[in-house]
Amino acid sequence: MNPATDNAPPVLSAQDLMMIYGKGSTEVRALDGISVQIQSDKWTSIMGQSGSGKTTLLQCLSGLAQPTSGRVTLNKNNITLSSLSENKRAKLRRTHISMVFQDFNLVPILSVKDNILLPLRLAHRRVDKQWFEHITSVLKIDNRMRHLPGELSGGQQQRAAIARALMSRPDIVIADEPTGSLDSVTSDAVLNLFRSIVDDFGQSLVFVTHDKDAAHRGDVLITMRDGKIIDTADLRVGR
Repeated sequence: MNPATDNAPPVLSAQDLMMIYGKGSTEVRALDGISVQIQSDKWTSIMGQSGSGKTTLLQCLSGLAQPTSGRVTLNKNNITLSSLSENKRAKLRRTHISMVFQDFNLVPILSVKDNILLPLRLAHRRVDKQWFEHITSVLKIDNRMRHLPGELSGGQQQRAAIARALMSRPDIVIADEPTGSLDSVTSDAVLNLFRSIVDDFGQSLVFVTHDKDAAHRGDVLITMRDGKIIDTADLRVGR
């Protein structure tokens, strides 16, 4: 089933994305004419081996990079990311598009609380204290607010990074190999958290991974190879 067939409009769309590095004999097409629609309120996994183009696609979908050609559109606000300046794309990532990374990207000299609230403060947005208390409680880090990131376990640091991503109530969360540096038990716990975030919070999620088991926790699976999408599967069938 194609993700576009769900009734809800897609949260994010990409049309004819090309990302070309080099010229002539050294030309590499990291993305080769990709079009995709990301479903609202669903977990979309993007899987592929190293060099498949999945990380480049993530960078274009999040506005971290601009494609050589093609369009990326945040549909709720009808914003074309691929036409914005780097500064405007950065502002969008503080509010509408949140990122979760493999290495957490927490600021080591800031407390967990200040790390979670940092994007809102940079965007000069009011903090919803009730929402803050809710997500830190659900993520079971509400008793770690005064700690520095280095005083937390890897799983707790990733929970703090997830809380930071959720604070702005973004249109979409994009996670780049978020369990890649975690042990199997902690990884499973974080994957369960992502499942809950989608099911209980109604969050739209793009999850990029090379791990087949992790990818299959989602609702839609996009498989990439050589800069192309070779398959799109609805993982909810048969559940």
